[in-house]
Amino acid sequence: MDLKTALLIGAGGLAVLAMASRAFSAPLRLLGKAAVNTLLGLGALLLLNAISPLTGLSLGLNLFNALVVGILGIPGLGLLLLVQWVLT
Repeated sequence: MDLKTALLIGAGGLAVLAMASRAFSAPLRLLGKAAVNTLLGLGALLLLNAISPLTGLSLGLNLFNALVVGILGIPGLGLLLLVQWVLT
């Protein structure tokens, strides 16, 4: 393989890599935002469980609850508490 062919293959590979990174940047940004919101939801659940001796309210710490609270916020926390109240 001569130098010209190697440069053309390298340039083509870089072009494909640039197009792929551009195509996947929006979904990865959305995934990152969901991950940050899930961590914030987990923090809210930890806070709720920390003050549960005072309020009597507690929820399980799991990925589903953290995701619901992270994405829906305070209404999501109320929704989970309402579901827990109805089911128990």
